[in-house]
Amino acid sequence: MTIRVYLADDHTMLREGLSVLLQAHIDIKVVGMASNGRQAVQEIAALLPHVVIMDIAMPELNGVDATKILQKTAPATKTVILSMYATKEHIFRALQAGARGYLLKNSAGAELVNAVRAVHNGQRYLGQKIPESLVEDYKYNRHAVSPLNALSPREREVLQLVAEGRSSVQVAGMLCLSPKSVETYRSRLMQKIGVHDVSGLVKFSIQHGLISLDY
Repeated sequence: MTIRVYLADDHTMLREGLSVLLQAHIDIKVVGMASNGRQAVQEIAALLPHVVIMDIAMPELNGVDATKILQKTAPATKTVILSMYATKEHIFRALQAGARGYLLKNSAGAELVNAVRAVHNGQRYLGQKIPESLVEDYKYNRHAVSPLNALSPREREVLQLVAEGRSSVQVAGMLCLSPKSVETYRSRLMQKIGVHDVSGLVKFSIQHGLISLDY
């Protein structure tokens, strides 16, 4: 059986490189690619691939929140998160969102094919460079709290888009809200996370994996 894979990463060269790597194997076919989380969620719901390779920090909608949405819109699709982060918070948030695999980008090439096959077969796959202590900790402490858990899904969307440098008017247009509603969400989320300006929002978003240092 051919495993149908979708790639979501905002770096064109990485996407294309992963596509070549995967399709060198006769049992894997790449059926689509996206450069941001919103595009990925829309296309995956239509294509229904077996496996998604999802960057954790993508424009417009990060990989963790995209994975949560896919649990509802494409529940049979298995997600493998690609990340630069090996912290407990990032790994736990991804797994809590429904990801079946988690790989660090600096080892993705060597392990990606194994991860795709494993999650397609119903197994969980965590990269070899992820400390075993974190794997064991997750087994017994699956509800570890992240500061992001205090925010609603809409507040996280607004947080990411503002941290990426978009104005309230731009965010309103993307989320089909009024600018006043966006301001309300922004004020509320800033109060919840204890941040008082946009630079603080950017720092918080990078620290917790909503956006990358590229922004």
